[in-house]
Amino acid sequence: MRFISREKLAGLLDGQAKGRTVIAPRLAGEVPLYGKIKRAEDIVWEFGRPLLSAKEFLFPRTERLFFVAADGERISMQETLPGEEVVVFGLRPCDSRGIKALDEVFLEAPVDPYYRRRRDNTTLIGVTCAEMGPTCFCRSVGGDPDDLSGVDVGLTPVPNGYAIRTTTDKGDALLAGLALTEFDGELARPGLNDPVPLPDDMVWAPRFADGRWEQIAERCLSCRLCAYVCPTCRCFDIRDEAVTASNGDSRWERLRCWDGCTGEAYRKIAGGHNPRQDPGQRLRNRFYCKFHYFPARYGQVACTGCGRCIDVCPVGIDVTEVLAQLAVG
Repeated sequence: MRFISREKLAGLLDGQAKGRTVIAPRLAGEVPLYGKIKRAEDIVWEFGRPLLSAKEFLFPRTERLFFVAADGERISMQETLPGEEVVVFGLRPCDSRGIKALDEVFLEAPVDPYYRRRRDNTTLIGVTCAEMGPTCFCRSVGGDPDDLSGVDVGLTPVPNGYAIRTTTDKGDALLAGLALTEFDGELARPGLNDPVPLPDDMVWAPRFADGRWEQIAERCLSCRLCAYVCPTCRCFDIRDEAVTASNGDSRWERLRCWDGCTGEAYRKIAGGHNPRQDPGQRLRNRFYCKFHYFPARYGQVACTGCGRCIDVCPVGIDVTEVLAQLAVG
């Protein structure tokens, strides 16, 4: 590992902001959020886990996939692939693991060209956590507060700066020409929470028809806040919208928008049939997707243990409590 002072890191990010889009933790009121910065002085350097994950910079809340324009009898279609280069600074380990989960889905054949383009054009700079937050349980789902895998450049806060290492060619390119000294100090171990018990793989199938799903969902509002703050949720809806161009011509845009499996209309199909019309069926699917279906296909759970869903749920549904109940039977 090498050492970089905060001043030198700020200079690096200032330089990147002149030619690229730089995303970093910044304050929105009193809340830290990942957002675009114009200069390093906008960054919140001492921050916890931002309220929202950074997935929206690779998988936007709403994005136009293409538009169809009509000019008399002539119809044309134009795809809108993203092209900007982005540097994301300050990724917490839970958020970098979330991006790894998105990679599994969107980069598996058939590859999603929109996600692929953004992923290729994005450099990730991760920062370890000094301690786990009150609702964090990353270590219970295979993560760690000082895990720097999945990023291009990894930073660990030390006195007067950061211990820094690169793990990819992107990271090497970002630091090329930057004079750094060797770091030979000791890295402090982060503060840890007690582990959360997870159900065994064999538990899920027998629990599918369990009445507890309806009991838990009695207070679920189907608001989808849990999906929107989650680093790994990737459900989306496709919509076609008619718009009028500046010259008066008609145009139709195809949009991709975030969705969530707990939403009432998520599985509703033509004719009005909804195979998951009950909140318990939808809530059950959310848990099975993350802890049973996803690991069966990709080998890892689709939960990073960030605890954001616990923090934002307006009716107090706690994923760790549900998992603990399932684990003990």
